[in-house]
Amino acid sequence: MSHHLFLLSPSDTPLYSLTHYSSKPSQATSSPLASNLPNLSNWSSSAFAGTFNALSGATSASQAQQAQGGAARIGGGQDRRHVIQMIANASLDAIEEVMRKDSVMYLKSVDKFNEWTVSAFVTPGNMKFVLLHESRNDDGIKAFFNDVWELYVKTMLNPFHTAHTPIRSPVFDARVRASAKKYL
Repeated sequence: MSHHLFLLSPSDTPLYSLTHYSSKPSQATSSPLASNLPNLSNWSSSAFAGTFNALSGATSASQAQQAQGGAARIGGGQDRRHVIQMIANASLDAIEEVMRKDSVMYLKSVDKFNEWTVSAFVTPGNMKFVLLHESRNDDGIKAFFNDVWELYVKTMLNPFHTAHTPIRSPVFDARVRASAKKYL
């Protein structure tokens, strides 16, 4: 089970991203798109096989390779990463809409795309923390967002860090990963 975190500035510029693979057992869910389409092994030479695998929810590189009949992979991890970024960016409109209605920081589930659920956390300074996840864990996600927010504030208090610039601190990264391991 994977989680994808994006920290976005008030102008929606990405400042930090993290992909975390949880060791906790995941619930097997089938993608509605994949269940309505024919067997992927027939699509092994198609130019759209990689995009189809990414959008239909192929969860591992081995599934994508098997789906393409073991041929040279057209769409693997790189295409999947771009699809995840697309989902996160597309959810920004839903986040803005929920922000107008509610004045809370933790927005819970704001959007859903196939097996991915998008949860968001918006700081008083309009920083957006976007998390794509496959399973439901509201309490853990809320605690994770609070930890990341605290780490973000500590990073912004560093006089050597400029606000709204990419976060490249290895300490920040290690602590976010530890928090993800603990809560997700």
